[in-house]
Amino acid sequence: MESVMPNVAETFLFSRFARFAATALVLLAAFSLWQAAFAAAIASALCAGIVWSRYRAEVGRHRHALLITARVLHLLFLAALAPAILTNAPGLSQWSYVYPLATFGLWPLRWAALLMVPYLALVVAAGLDSDLGPDRHQFVACGLLAVLLSTLFVFLREYKSRQLAPLRRTDELTQAASRDYLSADLHKEIQRSEREGIEMAVILIGLDIHRSGALPEADIRAILPRIGRYLNSQLRDFDSYYRVADLQFLAVLPGVNTATATSRAEVIRRGLRTLLESHDLDLTVSAGVAGLNIGDDAETLQQGAARALQRAQQQGGNRTQSFSAWSGAGEPDTGQEAPSDD
Repeated sequence: MESVMPNVAETFLFSRFARFAATALVLLAAFSLWQAAFAAAIASALCAGIVWSRYRAEVGRHRHALLITARVLHLLFLAALAPAILTNAPGLSQWSYVYPLATFGLWPLRWAALLMVPYLALVVAAGLDSDLGPDRHQFVACGLLAVLLSTLFVFLREYKSRQLAPLRRTDELTQAASRDYLSADLHKEIQRSEREGIEMAVILIGLDIHRSGALPEADIRAILPRIGRYLNSQLRDFDSYYRVADLQFLAVLPGVNTATATSRAEVIRRGLRTLLESHDLDLTVSAGVAGLNIGDDAETLQQGAARALQRAQQQGGNRTQSFSAWSGAGEPDTGQEAPSDD
């Protein structure tokens, strides 16, 4: 799963940076407090809260609430900086150079641009105050440079995203391969299996949202990255998995027959159910399994797994159902069905 590795690396590096930065800022806040530099201590503590809330918003359960927390702390950060900017307070006004980058990192582009207006107004006001001495011109220049560098960063970020969008093979939220590549990849895998005379099976895993009533979208969005990481940990290096719908994943298992794939699907299904329960989500998981038969192509193999999953959910969900063939009556022949864990 080579396509997953860059995103995993980004998440790992972000996690390390966030933990280190938050710890360093907390220590700086404590040191500033010990030195009776209360304004600097407040600025350090607010920045630590911003970094930690933003990080937890990416990996935690309550993403929306944590993101709101980070943005509220950011607004408090500007309020705390305003007196320092207007007075060009030594040792504290430098914190204002962090504000533009934090703004573009926390807010959508349009909101970030609006929030730069009060910051620039404060910087200009400080530059016009002759009582601040000649250093005020240097402060204004540094403040404008901070805004310029932040704007350049945003431009490069947006440019990179647009350039890489057509080449992206993974879903950013779950690290699963993109659905756009599923048919082509599955076609190649079927050709290889037929050429080498080996078996192959696919597993379609879906959350049984019909059993949960109203779907908690915020909690589901928070748990999806963990579902993706769990699937990645349960599959072999040469297996692949794709996010084919909001709450459905399809795994391709080369060299595996239907019976083995059904057993593997049941292990994954039970593990995902445990993962959901650990996050207080009353959701069950079902899985449909289809093995490669003579004459199958990418489309029919996906349809077989989809029908098996549909059959499992029609029987109440929380189970694994395998698909072998369809009879003329439109009902599946006796397949391998793993009992539910209820």
